[in-house]
Amino acid sequence: MATTLLMPKATAVWLVDNTSLSFEQIAAFCGLHPLEVQGVADGDVAGGIMGVNPVQNGQLTREEIEKAEADPNYRMKVSDPKVRVAATKRKGPRYTPISRRNERPNAIRWLLRNHPELKDAQIMRLVGTTKSTIDSVRENTHWNSANIQPMDPVTLGLCSQIDLDLEVKRAAAKSGQPMADEADTGTMLLTAEEALATAGGRTGATDLPGGPDETRRPEQDEELDADSVFAKLKSLKSDSADQDD
Repeated sequence: MATTLLMPKATAVWLVDNTSLSFEQIAAFCGLHPLEVQGVADGDVAGGIMGVNPVQNGQLTREEIEKAEADPNYRMKVSDPKVRVAATKRKGPRYTPISRRNERPNAIRWLLRNHPELKDAQIMRLVGTTKSTIDSVRENTHWNSANIQPMDPVTLGLCSQIDLDLEVKRAAAKSGQPMADEADTGTMLLTAEEALATAGGRTGATDLPGGPDETRRPEQDEELDADSVFAKLKSLKSDSADQDD
């Protein structure tokens, strides 16, 4: 991941004052336009900004400056930081956009109905709500309880499917409930025969097409004779004519 240069204009001021780099080289390193760098050199841009030495703050080495001064076509690169600070994890409920906040009660009801093993803290993390809202939806005391419809929070965009699956697995592991069959067998595509067999086993049907109990119609095995077909058609026409008379 590329390292972002700190205080680009202050760095440009220092490079203009202390090096013989071209405006294009300074602009490429600081992420500025060459005309901006020229304005810095003329005093029209960044007036009153004190220069910052990028060598002292560890974002540029003296060797890079010397290499760029010797070759006008060379473009300097920002040095990798020696110390990386881990990004702090935000605590508290997930942030929910304002346009989606009115959908949170629908998602809460869906979670309470389909995943009762989830704790309130887990629902709060998934939907970005409060415990009082969860209790009001559970006890049907919410101010809009009559209009709340259970809806999948993933479909509503309140959380990702990965986050939902993770929270469900955590809740199942803590409660000691067995996981779904997918955890053992994995997700696999079934063949047409396997899918039909599975559907027949679930519904108790044994007479599905292609099943063992299906009786074949005799007319499927008989070869069609053109003469017999035309004879049948003629007889039907004659019968209809007699009825009309």
